[in-house]
Amino acid sequence: MTNIIELLKKNGGISAWRVSETATKSYELFFVHRQLETVRATDTLDTMVTVYVDHDGCRGDSTFAVSAALTDAEAEEKIDAAVRRAGLVSNPPYALPEGGTLRAELPTNMQDEDPKALGRKIADAVFAADSVPGGSINACEIFLYRDTLHVRNSGGVDKTQVTHRVMIEAIPTFTDEKQSVELYEDYRFTVFDPGKITAEIARKMAEVRDRVIAEKPQTPLKTRVLLRPHEIRGMCEELSWALSYNAVYSHATPFHLGDDLQEGGDGDRLTLTMRGVVEGSEDSAFFDEDGTALTDTCVIDKGVVKNNHGSSRYGQYLNVERPSGIMNCLELNAGTVSEAELKSAPYLECVSLSGLQMDLFSDYIGGEIRLAYWFDGRETRPVTGITMSGKLSDVMKHLRLSRETVVDGAYQGPALLLMPEMTVL
Repeated sequence: MTNIIELLKKNGGISAWRVSETATKSYELFFVHRQLETVRATDTLDTMVTVYVDHDGCRGDSTFAVSAALTDAEAEEKIDAAVRRAGLVSNPPYALPEGGTLRAELPTNMQDEDPKALGRKIADAVFAADSVPGGSINACEIFLYRDTLHVRNSGGVDKTQVTHRVMIEAIPTFTDEKQSVELYEDYRFTVFDPGKITAEIARKMAEVRDRVIAEKPQTPLKTRVLLRPHEIRGMCEELSWALSYNAVYSHATPFHLGDDLQEGGDGDRLTLTMRGVVEGSEDSAFFDEDGTALTDTCVIDKGVVKNNHGSSRYGQYLNVERPSGIMNCLELNAGTVSEAELKSAPYLECVSLSGLQMDLFSDYIGGEIRLAYWFDGRETRPVTGITMSGKLSDVMKHLRLSRETVVDGAYQGPALLLMPEMTVL
């Protein structure tokens, strides 16, 4: 980084620059069934350079990767080429973040763990869930990472943050006399809790078993639909993107400050906050790719649009005095009813969708359901081969949220969300 910065300073065609360096150390375990087949350790360094060129009242930029194997002459050639490319880009002018030094570590309980010992503990927690008759974990891969992100720019920003994270990839499988079904599980965390790992894998083991016996229910149905955290997160991400500076600037959102998204409704009021840090989430950060310090921002308060959020560049385009920075974590407020109350009447609980589909302009929400649990008031059974659809504005007005909350990836919020009167075909 030091060497490339010196070369950037020597180039007279550059108006500003940014260098981002990510050092990643990993310890990786590869299992076939319960047998450890391969262990691998890696140590990588990725360096990305962005140059900015001011011309004709505009600002252009170009980004390129730098390898440690480059000679100074080769690096200078890359810089010159980037300067030429940036000169062809004409964006409205904007300033880079200025000043600010930081070296910090994101919340974790794994920083002092020996990777070999921690890897074994994680594997034990995974295989503790391998107890479903007819089921097995065909393959499991465990990746332990320590990422160090260092960002410097020509405005004096010099910030470093360290993240400890784990990713588990597992293939739960269930076989009966007719067929064999596999599911893919991708589980990520920054706080080690063996009980949560076992519970998550056990849930997937039950789901793959239920995929084998699931049948299509009698349709059409008009029923209440329950969403789990993964889909709730998808809904929140759609809403949050529509409230970003980028979306507002490009006129790609139907929402405006002051809009009541739940006007006339009788459901739980939504409060959605963009957060830099959610404990347990690998998406947590203290600053974004530009080096902008992240500021937690409530974008929806009790159903009403209160703020926008996003990058320093687009915040400047909207004349925001202090842009929030790009945040990937979000928190949705807890609801007013328990999970047991939400399940006290007939419902369809979505377990696996091809993807939650939302269209804010056509007022649509729906999706193809690969696995769900249908409770008809008497018994619960797994179902598949169906789709759901509804009017987004009606869902927003009458939705209910569970009091119980969870952390799922970048999402922190209710464990269940109820959508009333959805059409199932």
